[in-house]
Amino acid sequence: MQKKSVKIFLSVVLTLVVLAGAAAVVGVVRNGRTPEAAPVGAAPAETTAPATTAPAPQPVTLSFLSVGDNLIHDGIYEQANRRAGGDGYDFSFCYTRIADAVAAADVATINQETPVAKSYKPSGYPLFNSPVELGQEVADIGFDVVNLANNHMLDKTSKGLLESIEFWDGLSGVVRTGAYKDKADLETVEYIERDGIKIGLVGVTQYTNGLSLPDDSPLEFLYTSETEAIEKKIKAAADACDVVLVNAHWGSEYTTTPSQDQKNLARQMAAWGADVIIGHHPHVLQPIEWIANADGSQTLVAYSLGNFISQQNTAARVIGGMLHYDVTVDPQTKAVTVSNVKLEPIVTHYVNGAHDVQIYPLSQYTDALAKRQASRIKQSDFSVAYIEDFVRDVIPEEFLAA
Repeated sequence: MQKKSVKIFLSVVLTLVVLAGAAAVVGVVRNGRTPEAAPVGAAPAETTAPATTAPAPQPVTLSFLSVGDNLIHDGIYEQANRRAGGDGYDFSFCYTRIADAVAAADVATINQETPVAKSYKPSGYPLFNSPVELGQEVADIGFDVVNLANNHMLDKTSKGLLESIEFWDGLSGVVRTGAYKDKADLETVEYIERDGIKIGLVGVTQYTNGLSLPDDSPLEFLYTSETEAIEKKIKAAADACDVVLVNAHWGSEYTTTPSQDQKNLARQMAAWGADVIIGHHPHVLQPIEWIANADGSQTLVAYSLGNFISQQNTAARVIGGMLHYDVTVDPQTKAVTVSNVKLEPIVTHYVNGAHDVQIYPLSQYTDALAKRQASRIKQSDFSVAYIEDFVRDVIPEEFLAA
């Protein structure tokens, strides 16, 4: 009986040992998965870090500022000469109150209404020319894009235009648009780059005041009537760049309403790929609007930003605007979005002709200043309120700061 008990006990122990060994070989089932047994003598399995992927590129937003006509009448450069002590020209007084706003923008654009041709003396209306110090000041305060396509571009003949092109090309950090050394230059996409975003540039003009290039001149520019050439240039810029910005010198002088020709061309240029269209020439403000495109995008059009600086002598012509706007590019979809569009009114103030011409942001202008030039511009009720009302009558409320 004792032996039988021992045998039973041994059998139970042997059974337990066998079962334990089987469990060690088979392993434990967890979550429905049975781990494989490692081969005998195999080294422990190495653990590998999970694969990582580069983060997707994020949208890039750039700040822009655009202004209208930098129209340098003789009183402006005479003032600059006096401020330089009669030796050279100092234009800094003209722009000192708006310089910080220009410098703050990632991209700042201006229409340079007057040629800058070094072999010609400075001159005013009707055949303008500005000293090179004027161009240097434009660059120094932070303008990056200079449009040369306008009705005064040939005031000093083809020679003056070529000198203007060469002058602007010689300034570091400035890109000129709207006038070209030859056909190859015209067919090359001009652009400026910021934060990896390329902004393609196009400049066109409706007029050259009856002046034209000699038949044998290699110089090139585009009239607004040359729609096939404009389409080709805009599409080339759209293919090569992320954003397309067009400067258009067009419309009728001294009218705050854009013509049907302006509206028609704006819609064509938007359809061809323009993201932003900045207008000038009328010397007064004209409306701002959005153009809805077939692909669901929108093009911003400012038909005229008025005079940036001048010595014209009516209330409407001393009121202009600096247009602030952001442009966002999505690197993955290539979508372009224009946002935060606000026009900041400016006033060209002067009383004593060639002594005190200066641009004021409206936020810095006062009724006392307005009263001082009211008689000169023949507007007895000229005041801050007058300026605000004038701007509101032209520019839609959505584009005005609160």
